[in-house]
Amino acid sequence: MRKKIVAGNWKMNLTFNEAEDLLDEIVDLLENETIDAQVIVCPPYPYLEMASDIAKESNFFVGAQNISPFEAGAYTGEVSSSMLTSMEITHCIIGHSERRKYFNEDDKMLTAKINQSLEHKIIPIFCVGEALPEREAGDHFEVVRHQVRHGLFHLDTDEFEKVIIAYEPVWAIGTGVTASPEQAKEMHDYIRSLIAERYGKDIADKTIILYGGSCNSKNAKEIFAQEGVDGGLIGGASLIPEEFLAICKAAK
Repeated sequence: MRKKIVAGNWKMNLTFNEAEDLLDEIVDLLENETIDAQVIVCPPYPYLEMASDIAKESNFFVGAQNISPFEAGAYTGEVSSSMLTSMEITHCIIGHSERRKYFNEDDKMLTAKINQSLEHKIIPIFCVGEALPEREAGDHFEVVRHQVRHGLFHLDTDEFEKVIIAYEPVWAIGTGVTASPEQAKEMHDYIRSLIAERYGKDIADKTIILYGGSCNSKNAKEIFAQEGVDGGLIGGASLIPEEFLAICKAAK
């Protein structure tokens, strides 16, 4: 049976002191509540070591928001997989739509990032999703198919089994608009069918697929209740402790 996961993507938010306060609040809430889901917190790079140290005494994992496609060397400003592993970072978001859009991350680069993360035993949370014009044109399945195949299907079965996929319709990220539970389920089912074609039904059934895109405490329970939706990748709501906790509790 697939485990439920809720991952909080803080994006580029919070000062050091604010991040420390938020982590402390999350720890307090998790200690006083029963959470069935695995919780992952993904703060900005400068706060990863602090988060990792705090996580050792609590019940959550820490992920990075990005990773370098390079192993090491003269790549000013980059952060490698081995650096993250040395801080006991267990997960990394790869292929988020904001990085595809603002930093021109293409299939070749994302493939290299996936390879680097797996080589250093970091679990990739690989993001896929269509923009509004693509959804309106009826091209959403084709867009997601391309992203999944070109980003992940070079992996062998053992490697692929370590990957988490996050479906984030770009038109629903940070807009307040959320895909309906039926739309979320439809795309999750489609992604799983692609995996079954490539790796077989057993692997498809084991693959964890999260939903992201304006997921909040009001809609999380209904979305997470859809068969095939295994939790969420949460943006803005992960910065509000009580809201994030409510979303974590909704993943059962």
